[in-house]
Amino acid sequence: MRPVVPILAIALTVVIAGLTHASAARAADAATAGPALPPGSIYQLDAALVDQTGKRIGLDAHRGHPVIVTMFYASCPAACPLLIDTIRAVERSLDAKQRSQLRVLMVTVDPARDTPAALTALAKSRRIDLARWTLATSDEATIRKVAALLSIQYRKLPDGDFNHSSVLTVLSRDGEILRQSSQLGRVDPEIVAAATR
Repeated sequence: MRPVVPILAIALTVVIAGLTHASAARAADAATAGPALPPGSIYQLDAALVDQTGKRIGLDAHRGHPVIVTMFYASCPAACPLLIDTIRAVERSLDAKQRSQLRVLMVTVDPARDTPAALTALAKSRRIDLARWTLATSDEATIRKVAALLSIQYRKLPDGDFNHSSVLTVLSRDGEILRQSSQLGRVDPEIVAAATR
């Protein structure tokens, strides 16, 4: 028969070491997460998104940068291409340093069709700079929550297309809404001003 005390001592040592490691990991995560988010930050929503590469990201994927965020769907024939063109016009209004800081997050309202592969194909066909732009999808419930935060309404039509509001939102570096605009096809100067903060 093996002595019980040494076995219990070894098991207890392993458990304590595991708990210590877990506590250290939690402390490291808290340290790298940065300062607490402001109360009005939309990054407080725990939204699990998937980008065009299939990588899991959060709504706060671009925290630390000013962000233009909007919602769209890849097969949209009119409004969504205009959304992309309007964001590009905003970018052209910025100087090189401001443009290098700006990030763009576009979240689909059509998760059934807008797979990562479909989002990648759209980025390629529209020559979207994926170093600074992110196209993302998620589950239906998460997409509804993101839309609510951004004051975007949408509904699926019988033919599979979507009726949706077109809103550009500029977020601060910590996810606070600085400015929103439904102006498409031309640059809203207040969107440009917000994007430079």
